Amino acid sequence: MSAKTTLWAKHALTPEGWASDVRIEIDQSGLIMSVLAGQQAVGEQVGLLLPAMANLHSHAFQRAMAGMTETRGSDPEDSFWSWRKLMYRFLNHLCPDDCEAIAAFGQLEMLEAGYTSVGEFHYLHHQASGEPYANRAEMSERMVAAADQSGIGLTLLPVLYEQGGCDGRALAGGQKRFGNTIDEYTELFSQASVVVANIDNANIGIAPHSLRAASQESLKLAHELAAGKPFHIHIAEQQAEVDELLSYYKARPVEWLLENHEIDNSWCLIHATQMTAIETEQLAASTAVAGLCPITESNLGDGIFDGKRYLAHAGNWGIGTDSNVRISLSEELRTLEYSQRLRDMRRAVYATSEQSNGRVLYESALAGGAQALQRKSGCIAPGYQADLLSLDITSTSFLGVRNDGWLDAWLFAHDDSLITDVWANGQQVVTGGQHIHRAKIESKYRTIMKKLTALL
Repeated sequence: MSAKTTLWAKHALTPEGWASDVRIEIDQSGLIMSVLAGQQAVGEQVGLLLPAMANLHSHAFQRAMAGMTETRGSDPEDSFWSWRKLMYRFLNHLCPDDCEAIAAFGQLEMLEAGYTSVGEFHYLHHQASGEPYANRAEMSERMVAAADQSGIGLTLLPVLYEQGGCDGRALAGGQKRFGNTIDEYTELFSQASVVVANIDNANIGIAPHSLRAASQESLKLAHELAAGKPFHIHIAEQQAEVDELLSYYKARPVEWLLENHEIDNSWCLIHATQMTAIETEQLAASTAVAGLCPITESNLGDGIFDGKRYLAHAGNWGIGTDSNVRISLSEELRTLEYSQRLRDMRRAVYATSEQSNGRVLYESALAGGAQALQRKSGCIAPGYQADLLSLDITSTSFLGVRNDGWLDAWLFAHDDSLITDVWANGQQVVTGGQHIHRAKIESKYRTIMKKLTALL
């Protein structure tokens, strides 16, 4: 990047609201230096500029499974658990080169969809046999290498996965690729931290997979190891998980977590679809982020997050692409809102008397994502990372609308094809709607998929 980059937007969403003729100066480290409205056109010119989104939850390798699990076997009650069996069979064939190529392509799609950073909830650590690679952090290094290729901001979240259930049973089958004791995990985290420190626009956190997969003692030790870094955990995704916790811990997952740990703003609780009203209100009060993945939760039949109640109690939340079955920023937010409408039989659940539905959804997700990944992003203001996206202001979808209506039209009447340009930490990675390295990254992905399809 040159010493300074200048952008000019006909319209931009700033902390003060919508502004016109906005000039943004970005320094060579990717930080916004100044934002001034009412300026003459200069530098790179765009129509409608928005803060770009943080994707707080992804399992990169699952991108290669998209579209492969939409059949049903003999079980009429097909659910997440049968999907998981297919996932285990698939990952038996993945090697480090495969995972790097898949991750880079998925990140490319995220950038084209308007996500400029991703929380990679990374649990594929070992060889198919369960034996560690000679370099225990081999797979973590591949996630970092993928981010270096794509240009996405990375929050690497190595996953602690040490048991097959609350009863402490040993890992079996495909789970063996995930497994580490707390001591092995500490070593992995140390090695991965060094790798992350060697590239720009990356940080690291800690992710116990779930209350089922990490013992109570290890969960405590993992939180101590995090020392304030991002701390993410799957929670209350499926009713079967709730039943297991009730059987062994005599409490529901979120209930138990809130009673046994000091939950603060470094925590991100992924899914939380199976909560009581009291749990929902208490989680909102905790200052943690609820990590919602509406497309995946719909695809797996997880259930509906109680967004209406959570909103009423000022809870923090963000969005993630999780299984990456479909990577679409606009559709994640649309799916969240529509799930509330279908359950409650009402419209515009997230709207307020001052702001439209799209505005509340978008700005809430911006804030929650930035908090969950501990990134100074999600805002077009001095001192913030220049994580930005532009929309095609000339689109017919924007005829007759203005200001908040632009967000409403994008999220509810169109899709991410409206995105023309994306900057991640000041670097332009998408132009004309396409990633600048799409040809190269896609070619590698096609080669990998051809090989994997033959094996499956």
